[in-house]
Amino acid sequence: METVEKPPFNPYLAVLLAVMCVSTSAIFVRLSTAHPMMIAFYRMGLSALFLAPFALNRSGRKELQGMNSRDIIAAIIAGLFLAVHFTVWNISLEYTSVASSTVLVTMQPLFVVTLGYIFLKEKISAKSMAGAALALTGSILVGAADFQIGGKALLGDILAFSGAFFIAVYFLIGRQLRAKLSLFPYVFLVYGTAAVFLFIANLLAGVPFYPYPPLDWLWFITLTIIPTIGGHTVYNWALRYVKTIVVSVSILGEPVGATILAFMIFHEMPGSQQLLGDLVIITGLFIFLISARTEEENT
Repeated sequence: METVEKPPFNPYLAVLLAVMCVSTSAIFVRLSTAHPMMIAFYRMGLSALFLAPFALNRSGRKELQGMNSRDIIAAIIAGLFLAVHFTVWNISLEYTSVASSTVLVTMQPLFVVTLGYIFLKEKISAKSMAGAALALTGSILVGAADFQIGGKALLGDILAFSGAFFIAVYFLIGRQLRAKLSLFPYVFLVYGTAAVFLFIANLLAGVPFYPYPPLDWLWFITLTIIPTIGGHTVYNWALRYVKTIVVSVSILGEPVGATILAFMIFHEMPGSQQLLGDLVIITGLFIFLISARTEEENT
């Protein structure tokens, strides 16, 4: 799928800034005392609410009203996968460490490369693939020392890895829809759909919607503004201008920021292997992004 529209500013720089924002997500989820599904609900619901004025202006309403049934179904599926992603990943943080959970959930390039090639015919050069492989190797190094076999930690690891699959499908659908919809109508539709699914899930599970202490509401709002609007929404903006794999591989930088923040806030001390992994991730991302940018400029 070729990009024909020139971006108003550098999408690669925007993606890197989004990675920094998303790196805070695990920290805010950990700080909240609410149920993981409720955290996900308020994160998506508040995001849709905050973005509604931008999405429901005259041009936005016209776009949404002009969607065909196929695109509406695709957006609903994207919202469902996003809702499941946040649910399983939030729960994983109750069973395993920030480093392990973040590393596993950012393994979605494994799914994006495969599914993107099959369904979107997206191909990358050997040099870009080498950079992606190096970043994946770094991710494995970061989490390997922390992975635990058996018990609750293993359950957390499985949940986090399943979250990688769900976010990969979400991004692949978004790549197609973003070619047809502008940013705010698209994210409003997807975030709103995810919030509806999460609302129903919380009702069925009997999770209380209130009351929560003031600090929890602070974390809900912070999750909305920084990692969702500043992170995921910027990813969705970039999907109009770059291949899905560019966004997907860039997210491998998330464990670097998350590990640093976890050390500063929760005193989860990174070992030498994790620090080496961080360096390998950064190197791999540099190779990948430079190669992908060069490849785009030569097409």
